[in-house]
Amino acid sequence: MIEHMQCLGFWTPGPLEIIIILVVALLIFGRRLPEIARNIGKSLTEFKKGINEAKETKDDIEDDVRGIKNDIAKEVKDAAGLDELDNKD
Repeated sequence: MIEHMQCLGFWTPGPLEIIIILVVALLIFGRRLPEIARNIGKSLTEFKKGINEAKETKDDIEDDVRGIKNDIAKEVKDAAGLDELDNKD
């Protein structure tokens, strides 16, 4: 059972492996690393903006639905004459 669980485990690099990966990346990408990092940063910024816009749109839609619900409830009360009963009390 333990052997099976070890096969499913993920490899996590230690400090030495991270240094080796960074050296290899530096050798492969060299001068382009700052440009790549800048592009990744811009992409993350755009992604965050998109997420925030989606949240704002969701909130706007929820507000619109609540407003419509309240309008319909008021119209139903008016049509049923319940609004007049509430005003008499």
